[in-house]
Amino acid sequence: MNMRLFSPLTLWAALVAAWCGPGRAAETIRITEYAAATQKPIPIALVGYSGEVEQVLRFDLYVVGFTVVEEAAAQFTLRGGNGSEVEGRLTDNLSRAVKFARTYRGGSLRSQAHALADDVVEAVTGQKGIARTKIAFKLVTGQTSEIYVADYDGHGALAVTRDGSVVAAPAWVPGQRRLYYVTYKFGNADIVWHDLSTGTRQIFARYAGSNITPAVSPDGRRVAMILSKGGSPDLYVADADGKNLRQLTHTREDESSPTWSPDGRTICVATRMGGRRVLATIPASGGTLKPLPVVGVANPSEPDWSPDGKWIAFTAQMRNFEICVVPAGGGEAKLYTAGEDPTWAPNSRTLMFTRRVNGRRVLSLLDVPTKQIKDAAQLSGNCSQPAWAR
Repeated sequence: MNMRLFSPLTLWAALVAAWCGPGRAAETIRITEYAAATQKPIPIALVGYSGEVEQVLRFDLYVVGFTVVEEAAAQFTLRGGNGSEVEGRLTDNLSRAVKFARTYRGGSLRSQAHALADDVVEAVTGQKGIARTKIAFKLVTGQTSEIYVADYDGHGALAVTRDGSVVAAPAWVPGQRRLYYVTYKFGNADIVWHDLSTGTRQIFARYAGSNITPAVSPDGRRVAMILSKGGSPDLYVADADGKNLRQLTHTREDESSPTWSPDGRTICVATRMGGRRVLATIPASGGTLKPLPVVGVANPSEPDWSPDGKWIAFTAQMRNFEICVVPAGGGEAKLYTAGEDPTWAPNSRTLMFTRRVNGRRVLSLLDVPTKQIKDAAQLSGNCSQPAWAR
């Protein structure tokens, strides 16, 4: 099949579907251009800041849809300074109204700058900022990997495991400093529960076969996971202490990467139907696994449901790995950038994902409406599988 590139932003790819029986025609999927930005960045001027504080403000505002410009071109001006404390006075240059004037004390200058950035975001957009949120991720160095926790921009990264083995798939308990993750420390793919405050760790799922990809319900009371104890990787749900295990799918296919709807009633997974990889949903209480219509892309995997319930981000494997977003009820999927492992921020507009740079995997942030992208602070090694605390 001939493939032609029509513009730098246009992708064509063809997927020849698996044959399910005699006479079935191969299916061709046309992949349209990357989605255009739906919002223009908000122009803001920063006056009086320097050094680390200025760098933090620029980063924090950029990844939620602002762009720093000269004051003459700015819609808003943030004027202040940073000595032993950070000051900020935000003015709407169109109405001349002062949105707020505050001084930030305590903690580091970096933390004060994050707090100021969050206040700017809330004053301008009415939405909570994300500058003081946390992420967990996997860091591979040599033959082993560990789970790290960091500020959302990658700074202050600390290893929270010392398994000296292979780990994967960190999943936060909402509103708590607790994680579930997968470890091979005991010779098998087991799921472990880990309290970051005390260091306490307990085996959560250690059945025969693989125990992988935990996902905690929004209320923190249940955990979805993929277990192969029955021979095929199927979706299971248990209470947060591992009790009351229930099998939700009974397929011969390999379900993977469960994610919960914000109301806790539905789980979305990647699976295969009719020989093709698809996204599918199932009631968290049990029921029928139904395909989620995803138009325009092939081989979806790694879904993540946005906290506002409107969107599902996922990875599509085509010519490259691509970050895509589809309405939660299904429909046309939009491609945004090359990458994998998407995870939504609490604001339901910013995504963190993994991208490959010069043979390494790094963590990056995408502001979906403006399509602005920034790399998080990088560590030595390969970073992947980010999970945003909510």
